[in-house]
Amino acid sequence: MARGRKPELKGVADGLAKAPPAPAWLPAESKTEWRRIWPGLAARRTVTTSDLATVEAYCLAVGTAKRAQAQIALDGEILATEYGPKRHPAFQTLFQSLTESRRLAAELGLTPTSRNKAGAAIPDGDDDLKDLDL
Repeated sequence: MARGRKPELKGVADGLAKAPPAPAWLPAESKTEWRRIWPGLAARRTVTTSDLATVEAYCLAVGTAKRAQAQIALDGEILATEYGPKRHPAFQTLFQSLTESRRLAAELGLTPTSRNKAGAAIPDGDDDLKDLDL
């Protein structure tokens, strides 16, 4: 394998073919993402029970980004402070969450590029990132 390339994702014998329930501790936005991505993950059988923490982290990052963006939309991008106008502090959370969700999405084979590298066959009309809505 060339340096800097991710290994190909291949279905594994103990890959989960059915979505486990979303962890109770995940926020609502993260649970929505959990339910959205699992059909594709289960079809490819690339995630095992030992990988569930990575799926949880991905869903948490997506949910956190959605909540940060919602707060920015509610409050406005620029806030008036006693020191003058400042960019909303939720931008830092938003950017960190987007960066982490993008990295984890690639790890899990949730991006078009990572799926193509894996050679995974995705049924027509199943685009794991189409509803990300960030």
